[in-house]
Amino acid sequence: MKIHTGEKRYSCNICEYKCIRKVDLQKHMKIHTGEKPFSCNICGYKSITKSYLQTHMKIHTGEKPFSCHMCKYQCIQKSSLQTYMKIHTGEKPFSCHICKYQCIRKSS
Repeated sequence: MKIHTGEKRYSCNICEYKCIRKVDLQKHMKIHTGEKPFSCNICGYKSITKSYLQTHMKIHTGEKPFSCHMCKYQCIQKSSLQTYMKIHTGEKPFSCHICKYQCIRKSS
C-alpha cells in the first residue's frame, strides 16, 4: 500500500504539492480554482471541504470540544490544542536558521 511507503505519486501541475491519495490532490486543486462548494447558512463562510465547514460551524454553536487538562483553555480544533500545549511543555520546535530565535508556531 502506497500510504505505508510514503510514495507521493500525485502531483499538482500548478505548484510543487505532492500527495499519496488522489482525493487529497482533488481537494488541493480547489485552492487553485477557488472552488468552495460548502457554505455556512448563518454567515456565508465558504470552504473547500465539508469538514472545514463543520469546524467553522462550532464558532456559531460555541462548541469547544478540546480542552487543556492543565488549565481552563478550550478550543474548536484538536490541532489548536496541540499547539497550545507547547506553552505548558516549553517546547519550541521552530527555529530561525540565521539566529537562535525559537517559537511554538511555524507562522511566528
